[in-house]
Amino acid sequence: MSFADEKKSDLYGNEAVEASEEATDIIEYSEAEQKKIIHRIDRRLVIITGIIYCISIIDRSNIGSAAVAGMPKDLGMNTKNNAYSIATLMFFVSYIFFEAPGVVGCRKFGPRVFLPVICLLWGICVTCMGLVKTWQQLLGMRLILGALEAGYFPGASYLLSTWYNRYELGRRFAAFYVIGSVANAFTGIMAYGLMQMNGVGGLAGWRWIFIIEGLLTCVIAVFGYIFIPPFPDDPNAHKTWGFLNRSEVNYVIRKVEADRGDTQLEPFTLSRFFQGGKDWKCFAFGMMICMCTIPAYALAFFLPLILNQGMGYSVAKAQLMTAPPYIIQAVYQFTFGYVSDNYRARGPFIIFNCVLEIMGLAVMGWAPNVGGRYFGVIMTCCGMAANLPLVFTYQSNNVRGQWKRAFSSTIMVSMAAVGGIIGSLVFRPQDAPSYRPGLYTCFTGAILTILLTAFFIVYFKWANKKADRGEKVLEGSESFRYTI
Repeated sequence: MSFADEKKSDLYGNEAVEASEEATDIIEYSEAEQKKIIHRIDRRLVIITGIIYCISIIDRSNIGSAAVAGMPKDLGMNTKNNAYSIATLMFFVSYIFFEAPGVVGCRKFGPRVFLPVICLLWGICVTCMGLVKTWQQLLGMRLILGALEAGYFPGASYLLSTWYNRYELGRRFAAFYVIGSVANAFTGIMAYGLMQMNGVGGLAGWRWIFIIEGLLTCVIAVFGYIFIPPFPDDPNAHKTWGFLNRSEVNYVIRKVEADRGDTQLEPFTLSRFFQGGKDWKCFAFGMMICMCTIPAYALAFFLPLILNQGMGYSVAKAQLMTAPPYIIQAVYQFTFGYVSDNYRARGPFIIFNCVLEIMGLAVMGWAPNVGGRYFGVIMTCCGMAANLPLVFTYQSNNVRGQWKRAFSSTIMVSMAAVGGIIGSLVFRPQDAPSYRPGLYTCFTGAILTILLTAFFIVYFKWANKKADRGEKVLEGSESFRYTI
């Protein structure tokens, strides 16, 4: 009996409809037909989840654009109370605590309901940020925003991992992140345009940045409900409008099962979820992504300020000059995701990107002219951005079991949030224009990432050789081998 003929269980252990109930249950597809199925999933799943991720990046980082548009003065923020750094920090405080419930909630309520609903709620929250009267109120809204956004990334990345096998994930995660990079690229341009609404309705330009972008998020949430597909093991997955039929969904399930053998979902229990904590790799991968996100969030929050206060660009030009680095990084990011899938390797590419990041930071901090320092920003953006999807894919490739992957994804995103906390504090206003402490912190993150990756490469090669000799079973499967 093939996997597609077996009964599957839902989150609570109830038996779902047998796949063999339909006459079209198992159909063998040609290579061309298989590619069409995957491309259809790409168009439906990667694009809509990427767009919502894009808007989430805008909503959490538009505070940087608001900062150069006059928000600190209006809300009484200054270097003495460190209100701006605290405001960026508050997002991650709640973000960390609500990630684990977010993954479980995504499984319990289904991604088609859970992901768009939290998107709608955080869109309302961002809109309200444009109406605050004090910086303390802004802190409260940032705290709520972090709690609402917490479930999206781990839920969306977990959803992606259920529809693709291990060596299809790299370019999909890269595409997912590329859409986010586009958000970073155009956040400054969009913010500059919205700043021109200064005085409309008696509101300052920085307030319109929050209001309009928050309303845009609410609209996108509606499209998310229409287009986001459920998990492939959902018995109603084939009924999603304009998606796949039953036999095509079953083909995807068989393909993923043949790749890693974990498509059957065991009923949820806390012990099953937290059992993944017994594997040290989950925490080591979490440390890697923490180190990678420090410069990512630091630049997302502070690049407009660095360009304005550190490099001397005007407010308008600083907003516009944030776009080129992120546009270039998007192309670089997707290229490395595609190449790493083709070579079925992750570690060597991560190390290469860390070296590029270190070089970029050095040029950014010590080049003799502004043009050179700006080129360093581009190098840094490319290196750190390409590593974000690579590290998530590295983790997904080397952890087996649905709830273990759910736990590992939670740890990854929680540690990414820790990196965000660090990144939100390292580029302090009093360190302008050189921002040396921030640069040194980013250097440290890149170096530690290299060391962790080198350790993984050595360990995975050793473990694979032992498995080849029959001396070790990896991840509970005799056929499983780690991705280097």
